[in-house]
Amino acid sequence: MSTLYPFIFTPIYKSKIWGGKKCNTILKKADAPTELCGESWEISGIEEECSVVSNGELAGNTLNELIDIYMDEIVGSKILDKYDHEFPLLIKFLDVNDLLSLQVHPNDKLAERRHNSLGKTEMWYIVQADNNAELSIGFKETIDRDIFIENAVTNRLPEIVNTTKAKSGEVYLIPAGLVHGGGKGLLIAEIQQSSDVTYRIFDWNRKDSEGNTRELHLDMALDALDYSSKKDYRSIFEKKLNEPSQVATCEYFTVNRLEFTKPFDKDYTLLDSFVIYMCLDGEFSILYNENESIIITKGQTVLIPCKLDKLQLIPNKKAEILEVFVP
Repeated sequence: MSTLYPFIFTPIYKSKIWGGKKCNTILKKADAPTELCGESWEISGIEEECSVVSNGELAGNTLNELIDIYMDEIVGSKILDKYDHEFPLLIKFLDVNDLLSLQVHPNDKLAERRHNSLGKTEMWYIVQADNNAELSIGFKETIDRDIFIENAVTNRLPEIVNTTKAKSGEVYLIPAGLVHGGGKGLLIAEIQQSSDVTYRIFDWNRKDSEGNTRELHLDMALDALDYSSKKDYRSIFEKKLNEPSQVATCEYFTVNRLEFTKPFDKDYTLLDSFVIYMCLDGEFSILYNENESIIITKGQTVLIPCKLDKLQLIPNKKAEILEVFVP
């Protein structure tokens, strides 16, 4: 079999009514659409939308094919035991150029029963925010189903949802059940469970080019929503230079931010997980297998197989990355 190496995948672009062109202009993805590009799926194991390797001798293989062949050498033994051959995460960039629908995602139990799917807990890292950019997250105060239904049927859901200013570098951990959306002028790195199940509850009364509104899923959302409220939904962390900062962690993933100007040695011997790097700014080289290397540039995402447990990261002047793994 082939010797494993860091994998880059061909992005899967998704046209959205709220999308823009920042994948092309800010993330420097030359092949990205320049209008209404809402999502770039960087790493996906979802069957109908499975990522395809674009580099090295295994180019042309899908992520799921790699796992079928190499199994724990790709994902790690604990992940293979828990998820079988299903890749547990979905990694994206979002360009929220217009208002994102208000939405909620089901938890594991509900998603399994209704959709034979994982639930959807996710994390948003704000890569770039326009001036006065906002997002909607959580309810302004704790409510109940009756209050939610009353506001839904009278087209007043935004009145009970919290809106907050959003700035570059902020992080929001969004567990299943938390209402969220809104926003405008946001470029987001999204780390989430491998699920494409979303319950849309309000879409700002907009219509597409053919005059149609998008489907809402109010009935299904009733059992998925967390009706409680809290004061602040941001994850608080300290930004450091040449030292990792944990920006979010949960049972499904841990995410660290690393801004570095000097070489970094990484030893994942005890981790028993794949590692993903999302390059948010600058570029860097990954040295692996003692004498091999690969360059990762701004806007690229790379999957490090579990077997490659000792690496060196070398920045070209400076790089900013997110490091993602399963705890």
